[in-house]
Parts: sequence; structure tokens; C-alpha cells
Amino acid sequence: MKPAVHQPAPEFTRRSDDGRTVSLSALRGQWVVLYFYPRASSVGCSIEARRFEAALPEFERLNAAVVGVSTDTEAHQAHFRDTCGLTHPLIPDGDRELCRAYGVIGGLGSLLGVASRATFLIDPQGLLVFEHRSGNPASHASVMLRELERRAGTVREG
Repeated sequence: MKPAVHQPAPEFTRRSDDGRTVSLSALRGQWVVLYFYPRASSVGCSIEARRFEAALPEFERLNAAVVGVSTDTEAHQAHFRDTCGLTHPLIPDGDRELCRAYGVIGGLGSLLGVASRATFLIDPQGLLVFEHRSGNPASHASVMLRELERRAGTVREG
């Protein structure tokens, strides 16, 4: 079952690949961009993660935290982080609870044990306000940045 837009986002508290505790409730007061990807280190995931990483200063300027999630192991996520030079948290979801809570696992993905590509924007009060589902890994960071700018009521400087 996937969460509905304009409803509370499913709560989670997880340990990221680098040992940080990441909790949706602890991120209250800021926007959260939560992106799910099929497998760490695949070409598409590398493109997506690197685009989020490159845009991280813009997300941070807009008071947004970026968090990535896949069903990979902690070790595989850590290798992915190192290979791609990532600094934002990556959550291993081996038990697939987080993927199920956000409705990103099912169909062929369930058989393969991977999440489908989806990105969620959660507002500072914890409401799910926007979701982007696309097989194009290059689009997620830019779509979410535009949506965040629109919702946060800001205009890009420069």
C-alpha cells in the first residue's frame, strides 16, 4: 500500500550505511526528500545519487534533507557511497519494511527484491506533499528541486 499525498508520511527510524540514525520525526521542521532506487552501484542509481549529491547545496539552502533508500545491504550501500562520493544518508532496507510503507516494492520488483524508482517530498510537518515516479534516474533531483522551490515559495538567486 502506498501512502497518499496530503497525508502523514510513514514514520521511520533507521540506521544509515555510515552508522547515523535517520528518523523522520527527528527531521521535523525541515523538508525531506526521500528517494528510493533499485540497486546501489547500478548505472541509473549512480546517475540519480550523483545528481542529488550535486544539488545538495541547493536542497540545504531550501532547508531540505536528502535521504536515499534501497534494499541493498549496509556494506553494499557503504561501497556505493564511497564509489560515488556521496555525503547524504543512504538507508539499507533489507527487510523491505520502509519500501513497503512507501509503496515502492511490488510486481517484478518484489520478485527481484528491489524497490522501484520513486522520490517523495515531505513537508516540515511530516506530510507527504509530492511524489515523483519515473524510470528516468536523471530526472528525480531536478523535479524535486523545482517542486521544493515552488512549495517553499523561494526564488533562485543568480
